[in-house]
Amino acid sequence: MKSISLNTLLVLVKHKVSVAVTFTAITGYLIYTGSFDFRILFLVIGVYMLAGGSSALNEFQERKYDALMPRTKDRPIPSGKMSSLQALIVSILFIITGSFVLYINFGIIPASLGLFNVIWYNLIYTNLKRITAFAVVPGSLVGAVPAFIGWTAAGGYLFESTIVFIAFFMFIWQIPHFWLLMLKYGKEYEAAGFPTINQSVSKVNLRIIIFSWVIATSFSSLIIPLFLVNLSWLFFSAVFVLNILFVGVFTKLAFGDIAEINFKKSFISINVYMLLFMVMLIIYHLYSI
Repeated sequence: MKSISLNTLLVLVKHKVSVAVTFTAITGYLIYTGSFDFRILFLVIGVYMLAGGSSALNEFQERKYDALMPRTKDRPIPSGKMSSLQALIVSILFIITGSFVLYINFGIIPASLGLFNVIWYNLIYTNLKRITAFAVVPGSLVGAVPAFIGWTAAGGYLFESTIVFIAFFMFIWQIPHFWLLMLKYGKEYEAAGFPTINQSVSKVNLRIIIFSWVIATSFSSLIIPLFLVNLSWLFFSAVFVLNILFVGVFTKLAFGDIAEINFKKSFISINVYMLLFMVMLIIYHLYSI
């Protein structure tokens, strides 16, 4: 068997994506507890392992498609840095370890939610996106579930309105995030045999669709302060200002002087917006601003 470098392993488990997923779970945990404790370390390990295992399994599933796209052809399996069997073994080990850590430390609900996410991502979404360009809508559920994992790991009720609306925000946010990628890499996906929204609408209309989902994302974040245990008008005002800035920047990028939306700046802005909002939620609950 080939030896696997740490860098190759990190690429296989999509380290940056797995960190982002783990951060979402941490957010749910801290929003419920309002403080740090040592158990959050087990949450980090469990969620990261599950997210990494799911990502590795996805790369195993899509290895033939990845080899056809310039953006993904250098991933571990198509580039030959790792065999398909090695990737599959890594994914299984990560998924089992992550599930075990969550179950032992937090019980059946967080562990079940983690496994549900693996099933939804690898069995439902991964196969659905070969059939329809709109697979991203049900697929966005994957990004919302980690917030529930963190919340329930901390002892929260699964269907509490606070976490439901935070997860809803994450769900909505992912849709324009993904369709921005389609503006940049749509042709590559089409060449690999994936249906894309680009085939159904023009670039102009896609810009309008993305902008509409950006507005929906902004609106969903403005709802959240209304469902917190103690409504803070200072916090609501800060969220409102953040959204005004975000929508203003995105409007300029989408409908400015250039003929096409600025992908790089738009992609950065929507990710920075999400990060800032989640950090604001954490700070609010840690320090009761």
